[in-house]
Amino acid sequence: MTQTDIQDNNANKIKVQDKINIIRAKYIASAVKKAQYPEERLKEIAFIGRSNVGKSSLINSLTRVHNLARVSGQPGKTQTINFYELTARFNETGEDKLFHLVDLPGYGYAKVPKKMLEQFSEMIDNYLRNRKNLKAMILIVDYRHKPKDDDVTMYDYAKHFGIPVIVVATKEDKLKRNELVKNEKLIKETLDFDPSDHFVRFSSLKKKGVREVWDCILELCEERS
Repeated sequence: MTQTDIQDNNANKIKVQDKINIIRAKYIASAVKKAQYPEERLKEIAFIGRSNVGKSSLINSLTRVHNLARVSGQPGKTQTINFYELTARFNETGEDKLFHLVDLPGYGYAKVPKKMLEQFSEMIDNYLRNRKNLKAMILIVDYRHKPKDDDVTMYDYAKHFGIPVIVVATKEDKLKRNELVKNEKLIKETLDFDPSDHFVRFSSLKKKGVREVWDCILELCEERS
């Protein structure tokens, strides 16, 4: 049995919310330039955030496939744009729809050589600026901390180019209840958060926020169809 078969079996008919079931999730390609991207036939959601903020864990939680996106303790591990194909069945109609989840290289890791940082920046810029089937960007931030300058830059970049943003605050389980509202306010103020965008509290440990993220994804895909 191949790794893809294992992933397909693990993801088979897993209910992430009332609207859809995840039928299949698989890795399809890695790219460093446009010529290596898959065809622009499916709606895409891009994931971006600082190194080790929990990007891979979020993708794995959304697809319910363990290690679909490899989780690493080493910051800066994602050095390509990784594409995953997801098949979702809509419960109301029985229709299957395919999406691409796109894992962009993490940023903000000081030990990555300057030349590589420049390559990452160019790679991300080329993708976000030119990908016609991109429907939204999920910006992942650490719920425990004030967003860094790089986070603010990425949010401003998306707003400048008219890309809808879902801000996902990870590690929600690390905060006390009285810190949740305070930290959400701090994150939104630091980003100059647009009320038309979405904010989701997320914990990969508790699988909290999975349904809410999917609700946002489906809403934006519908709006920008």
